[in-house]
Amino acid sequence: MKSRNWFATITAACLSLPMALNVVAQQDAQKEIERYRQLLADGNPAELLEMRGEDLWKQKRGPKNASLEACDLGLGAGKIANANAVLPRYFADVDRVMDLESRIVHCQITLQGFTREELTKRPHSLTVAERQTDHEALTAYAVGLSRGAAVNLPQAHPKERESFLRGEKMFFFKGGPYDFSCATCHSVDGQRIRLQDLPNFQKPDNAQRAFTTWPAYRVSQGAMRTMQWRLYDCFRQQRFPELAFLSQASVDLITYMGVKAKDGKMDSPAIKR
Repeated sequence: MKSRNWFATITAACLSLPMALNVVAQQDAQKEIERYRQLLADGNPAELLEMRGEDLWKQKRGPKNASLEACDLGLGAGKIANANAVLPRYFADVDRVMDLESRIVHCQITLQGFTREELTKRPHSLTVAERQTDHEALTAYAVGLSRGAAVNLPQAHPKERESFLRGEKMFFFKGGPYDFSCATCHSVDGQRIRLQDLPNFQKPDNAQRAFTTWPAYRVSQGAMRTMQWRLYDCFRQQRFPELAFLSQASVDLITYMGVKAKDGKMDSPAIKR
């Protein structure tokens, strides 16, 4: 009987050893990835884009020869600091919920006289060799001024709540050739694509860490990418229909993620692989 127990114990240990080694390997990999990110964080190239964005913000441009210094991002005309931490939100002047990028484009149209068509034709740079767009620079500047601010998206207005609920529905909607949803990658613990963790948005700390670090400078692409671009690329990877820039769907998804990230501290533009 004792030999049987001994044999069962040894067998169980042998079977569990690969699993234990895999857990250790995963933990070691996570530590190295985090170390890699910390090393990259010194001297974030996005800072140069923020500086360019500040120049563009204060320049008199467009048909109206005006700057963006009177732009209202939700905290009052001309108040940029910490605004990204409370966006998306409802704006009475357009009677809808807007995210940061939507509002910047709106200000360029209303204050400077640019057309929506020219501003949305190509908002994001495409290749490493290509100069980053004015939209990316303006976004980087506005985002940088919210570093350290606590995320607190308003949900008092009915349209803000409606935006959250639509975003939640889209987050869990499955479709496309792979029957994917946002939740496929972002509602499970411990998942990763290459060197990138896939945060579980159903956990506040995960949601906070993810939401507060976008926009981000992508080392692999040599460019700062905005939140609108991030969602566009997620849809592409899911093989969904193309997500239109500044679409209601994109704003609703950002609203959902932002509400889930409540109380997280903004730390963007961050740096990613």
